[in-house]
Amino acid sequence: MTVTTDAGVQAPAAGPVVRDDLTAEQYHADTTSISSSGLRALLDPGCPAQFKYDRDHPAPPKREFDLGHAAHKLVLGEGPEFRVIDYPDYKKKAAQNERDEAYELDLVPLLTKEHDQVQAMADMIRRHPIAGGLFAPGTGRAELSLYWTDKATGVRCRVRPDWLKELPGLALAVDYKTCRDASPQGVSRAIKDHSYHQQDAFYTDGIWAALQPADVRFVFVFQSKTAPYLITVRELTDQDRDIGRARNERALRLYAECESTGIWPDWTGPVTEIPRIGMPTWDTLRQAEEFLK
Repeated sequence: MTVTTDAGVQAPAAGPVVRDDLTAEQYHADTTSISSSGLRALLDPGCPAQFKYDRDHPAPPKREFDLGHAAHKLVLGEGPEFRVIDYPDYKKKAAQNERDEAYELDLVPLLTKEHDQVQAMADMIRRHPIAGGLFAPGTGRAELSLYWTDKATGVRCRVRPDWLKELPGLALAVDYKTCRDASPQGVSRAIKDHSYHQQDAFYTDGIWAALQPADVRFVFVFQSKTAPYLITVRELTDQDRDIGRARNERALRLYAECESTGIWPDWTGPVTEIPRIGMPTWDTLRQAEEFLK
């Protein structure tokens, strides 16, 4: 059964759960379930040992994510508040002190020019013919935390869609990403580099499990962080989603085994002989054609 909880009310741990009372910090601090980013970290180029260390030793806030967090706040209406640091940069000690104080208060620090930038980015989203409608205020819910148990492995799973529109017969999840290159070619590379096809499949499956809608769709909205802050809206191909789902299934089995045995291997794992390694396949083929004629 699906349960929506209020703050302080505990939902059943085994069945599907929808929570609207968790902060992003509480959601990401959960070590009793696995998220999409966790599954992706378990597989190459990551490994279970690195995932386990990172989970047990959360990293401090990275400034490179500040602008994205602020843009999410303006577009979705949810997320950490931000504080404007009225300086052109962080060269002066006073600016650094204000920035550090903001971090201590769980605020996102933004230089004046960065504040103007995220305002312009949010305005571009609102005026976009597709993205504007997708993120229209009052048409969806932001940052819901969905939990379910994977039937094949018994692993507890979680997802947190940026924006979820519950329409007649359809649950539409919209994922907002800020990036350096929002061109279709750049978006395609980002899907490969960050395994966003795994995210798509995992979120789609999680929404199916937690909400049990008639249908589910997952849409990416990529926006450039460089003026004029252009936007690309895309849905993933069925083939790539199937590949992502297969990778998720492998990662879930690996995670279940690691949790069961307490063994979190590195890239190599237990071996008795030193493995061989070569260049990436494409480079091997290119250089073979060039030098072994």
